Amino acid sequence: MQLSDLPILTLVVFTPLLGVLALLFVPGDDHRLIRWVALLASLVSFAFSLVLLGYDPAGAEFQYREDLPWIEAFGMRYTLGVDGLSVVLVLLTTLLSAVSIFYSWQPIQTRVKEYYVALLLLMVGMLGVFVALDLFLFYVFWEVSLIPMYLVIGIWGGPRRVYATVKFVIYTLVGSLLMLVAILAVAIAHAAAGNDFTFSYEALRGFAYADSLQALAFIAFFLAFAIKVPMWPFHTWLPDAHVEAPTAGSILLAGVLLKLGGYGLLRFSIPLLPDAAASFAPIIIGMSVIAILYGALVAMVQPDLKKLVAYSSVSHMGFVTLGAFVFNEQGLQGAAFTMISHGIVTGALFLLVGVIYEQTHDRQIAHMGGLNARLPHYAAIFGLFTFASIGLPGLSGFVGEFLVILGAFRYNAWVAAAAMLVVIASAVYMLWMFQRVFFTVPSDWTRRWWSRLRDMNRNEWIAVAPLIVLVVALGVYPGPVLELFEAPIDRIVAAVEGAGLTGWTLGR
Repeated sequence: MQLSDLPILTLVVFTPLLGVLALLFVPGDDHRLIRWVALLASLVSFAFSLVLLGYDPAGAEFQYREDLPWIEAFGMRYTLGVDGLSVVLVLLTTLLSAVSIFYSWQPIQTRVKEYYVALLLLMVGMLGVFVALDLFLFYVFWEVSLIPMYLVIGIWGGPRRVYATVKFVIYTLVGSLLMLVAILAVAIAHAAAGNDFTFSYEALRGFAYADSLQALAFIAFFLAFAIKVPMWPFHTWLPDAHVEAPTAGSILLAGVLLKLGGYGLLRFSIPLLPDAAASFAPIIIGMSVIAILYGALVAMVQPDLKKLVAYSSVSHMGFVTLGAFVFNEQGLQGAAFTMISHGIVTGALFLLVGVIYEQTHDRQIAHMGGLNARLPHYAAIFGLFTFASIGLPGLSGFVGEFLVILGAFRYNAWVAAAAMLVVIASAVYMLWMFQRVFFTVPSDWTRRWWSRLRDMNRNEWIAVAPLIVLVVALGVYPGPVLELFEAPIDRIVAAVEGAGLTGWTLGR
């Protein structure tokens, strides 16, 4: 049997589930074996995902397809496939999941088996979202990703974990239910026109939905994905969830779960309902600019190191929604690339915040200072990702935001100018934070820990090493990733340009 004959996507998605089944037979007190089983399952899934690098950008739109009957009476099928956008997001997910599982070896010492079961189930849900080509299957995977993150924050989180988890679930569940209504609405409308009842993305895309249905369905889809991104003003669950989550939870929340929202906008909201997307674009662009500026300004005054990084995510993900809705190649390429770069950079920053928190159990910036003298390697790596976050040329953060600003200029110079202000603002709050944590005189609080502080250990180096490689490699040579994005982006632009020719507006 050749590798091409294997159901690669099923193997990528469900290998972590095999890890969960294996963990059921491991004694709960054998923490070492539990950790190895979980890590092995995530690494095998990552190895299978590397096969997707064989994706041919000049070939069929969706490759490595799998299509099997599921619930045929309701038109639901087990349909999987990836295009260039999906390939990169799947690779990001498997890598960050393996990093999170490995990093958790030392910090997590209670209910270890349950913790790794939750992380592996979370991995299944996130991967399924990026490969599902049946809208109902997509919804199932979307919901599957909610429950494990709820448990990870609610059980292994900080002192306000219950409040954070309830807020997280309420926001995301409301969005999920709205999305389910929209999925049912477009499927029923498609069937009412004399077609087979189906949830196939490829069948539903390109259908001429009534204007009123387009508007309502788009609003429902948009709210679900905007909450997940999260866009202003639906962002308030994010800082609490990040602050209370354990380090691995924050890595996956910032690195992957937020990308589910951006992916949903690019994969479903715009291609399925391009007329409504074109009409609502000015409103969404305005909200994106507010999110970019708001996130930067609020991050600037945060006293908690982790909360500062969390609010910076609101600002950076604003670039994703801005680039997505200016509807030109540069903006959309920048939006997709920013999702990948943000996952790597912010995931690494949360990992590094976790390194110092595990030693001090304190994240207050005012309680730190002078750490460069005691932790020079840690300071150097933190500095690298700080510069990547502010968009220093040569690192991955620069590429996506530069493309988004180029796309925004093509749309409107004032919008681009507002977005460019954040480049200055992000430099202010990130470099000011870095200076206070590493290069000021050590505070009295820092002196209490001074003798106990240690530089990065072997496990922390191994966890952060692939992220260091990627943030430099993608900054120096982003071409292969942008090439993978080219065909999906061209299809989005073509869909919206076709919609624009209809003259559809909200007032029609």
